[in-house]
Amino acid sequence: MCGRFNLIDSPEVQKLCKTLGIDLPENATQSDIAPGGQIKIIHSSEGARRMSDAIWWLLLDGKTLKPNYRYASFNSRFEKLFIENSLSYKPFRESRCIIPCSAFIEGLGDKKTYHKVELENSAIAFGGLYKEYLNQITGEIVYSASIITLLPSSHQWDKIHPKSMPLMIDFSDNRSVAQWLDSGFTSVSELRALLSSTGKRPMRVTPIGRPSQWNVIGDSFSILA
Repeated sequence: MCGRFNLIDSPEVQKLCKTLGIDLPENATQSDIAPGGQIKIIHSSEGARRMSDAIWWLLLDGKTLKPNYRYASFNSRFEKLFIENSLSYKPFRESRCIIPCSAFIEGLGDKKTYHKVELENSAIAFGGLYKEYLNQITGEIVYSASIITLLPSSHQWDKIHPKSMPLMIDFSDNRSVAQWLDSGFTSVSELRALLSSTGKRPMRVTPIGRPSQWNVIGDSFSILA
């Protein structure tokens, strides 16, 4: 994943939140979120679902609670989820989350080809992981998070970002969502189906110029990925 996405207060995002039983706060809209920035995560806490602020970087410095830039941890590769002692191994078993999104940017890897990607007529529910850190001064809990990335499931994706694509959960699938957000659900082998495919949903892809500007430079087209 290239590393930018946005969250817009739209009917599609409102539907996502309503389906998941979450109220979208007034300050949720974010036009350009980059790694290390603040995002929204949906997770379970004390038996209830809630939306919290989180830093989009799973590994934080324990003292400053800022991203530990020695390790790129805004994404978590799916194969690492099953390797003991990896950063994502424990969160995958204990603290999974959903990260709501309207659109995201992917780069081909040549530092000049970028696309904005959206689901057709739907918001996006990224499958993510989160960690909790304790602020030693205030006593507050600070959340960090990452987005799980998968191997591409379609040749159509090769011209978008051939190395990986983000995990997008079908938030209308109540059973999958319940298992994903249940911190007590530790049978992760049952979650492998979610990691093998994104569901072959139609996407609208739009060529853009600079990722930080989201400037459209070509006509949109549709793919199934």
